[in-house]
Amino acid sequence: MATSEHTAHEQPTPSWQDPATVERMLDEQETWAVVGLSGDPSRTAYSIAALLQQRGKRIVPVHPSFADPATPAVLGEQGYASLADIPFAVDVVDVFRRSDAAGQFADEAVEIGAGGVWFQLGVVDEDAFARTTAAGVPMVMDTCPAIEWRRRGA
Repeated sequence: MATSEHTAHEQPTPSWQDPATVERMLDEQETWAVVGLSGDPSRTAYSIAALLQQRGKRIVPVHPSFADPATPAVLGEQGYASLADIPFAVDVVDVFRRSDAAGQFADEAVEIGAGGVWFQLGVVDEDAFARTTAAGVPMVMDTCPAIEWRRRGA
């Protein structure tokens, strides 16, 4: 009879939550495009973007509302209607969209040469993970920077 390396309470870490990839993104990646970030402070994307800023990250709001040039900046940062509109390099594309809509942003992140993709807590698209990592772009899914920093005691 085979024995498990894990206790009943301990689940194996999914490949899309590789601790080294999470650590590298949190510690080394500076510019985070936040897909789904609008100016609504009641939304999770807003509070996580604010946390990223507090941790020294540059955030870049990405939301269709920024197609209107009159849309105000969010958290002091100019927003863009799409990832392709961002005129500078992006280290991580952080996606706040439902799982069924998130994959296109992983593909767009690869297209713009982003250094990584992060799907927020509850957002999982295994096909997008396979495509993104096959393209050589590290990806994290189904977790949040706030959770990961807390887990590390940071």
